[in-house]
Amino acid sequence: MAFLDTATRLIAVRSTADQPSQLLEALDLVLAEVGPGFTVERFQSHGKPSALVYAGPSRPHFHVVLNAHLDVVPGTDPQFSPTVLDGRLYGRGTHDMKLAALVMAQVFTSVARDLPYPLGLQLVTDEEVGGHDGTAHQIAAGVTADFVVIGEQSALRIVTDSKGILQVRVHATGVAAHAAYPWLGENALLTLTAALDRILTHYPVPSAESWTTTVNVARIETSNQATNQVPSDATAWLDIRFPPDDASINGRTPDDVASYLSTLAGLPVTVDSFGPPHHASQSSPFVSALREAAVSVGYTGDFLRKHGAADGRFYYAAGTDAVIFGPGGDGQHGPAEYADLATIEPYRQALTTFLQTL
Repeated sequence: MAFLDTATRLIAVRSTADQPSQLLEALDLVLAEVGPGFTVERFQSHGKPSALVYAGPSRPHFHVVLNAHLDVVPGTDPQFSPTVLDGRLYGRGTHDMKLAALVMAQVFTSVARDLPYPLGLQLVTDEEVGGHDGTAHQIAAGVTADFVVIGEQSALRIVTDSKGILQVRVHATGVAAHAAYPWLGENALLTLTAALDRILTHYPVPSAESWTTTVNVARIETSNQATNQVPSDATAWLDIRFPPDDASINGRTPDDVASYLSTLAGLPVTVDSFGPPHHASQSSPFVSALREAAVSVGYTGDFLRKHGAADGRFYYAAGTDAVIFGPGGDGQHGPAEYADLATIEPYRQALTTFLQTL
């Protein structure tokens, strides 16, 4: 009940990207749960606060880091008034991932002083908007580790692979004309949709879950405001998710990727953001120990691949193995997001066992 009370107060904090005071409030609430007696390093980047907690007077190279984000995507007012129903806690951030963050903080407090190696707790507030001002910022500031556990939802399965994220714009130009005389112009929207067809022919939308590169056409726009005019410009926004084995994208520079997609589309392409995928060795002793810990509390410890990007990609780029390992639930970013409360105590026990048996 004490955990549920704290979790309810944390979920009630509207810690979205546009609410800097609420981001700080969520961070301070979890730090208060950690309690005194630890070193707390605070970071700030572009208005996004984060913290790194450890035992001892100075920052070490960590053997393990527990990573959690406290920001959430926007939701309705009722979603910030969490409710319990049939063993589920409903609310924005219950599944993604405030409850896991709270468990990680409590596990850290209970074991960090007694472990024979340095353990870090990394709390960030910008994962939902890219992670560059939290996890990536701390890595750039010199935070290093041998292994990282990210508490994103996984139902106590172990995520060793996540897709990279690439967001681009495709640009088309044409010639304006009166709509009654289309042969006198060149319709930029038609040029653009033909280019999108070429991209989607190369990367077709899967009919079912598939570990392949996917392209989402998120928006098509033109400056044209008149129905009776041929558009002279058009732009499409694309969100592309790619696995580590797509050599056309992974490991390339943004300029390389822009050139590749421009050739594919036959039109100029601008790269707006580009994040690498994430991969961790399934045979590492850290992963083996985490699987054994999951099995010890009655779960399979199966491996899972995530199609969405997460902060593990920053550690992957830095040469550090990172996995996602979190409690159960469903509906993240949706209207009925919930955490499965029956998975919370096994998750706590598995994390504790993992850290104590390394």
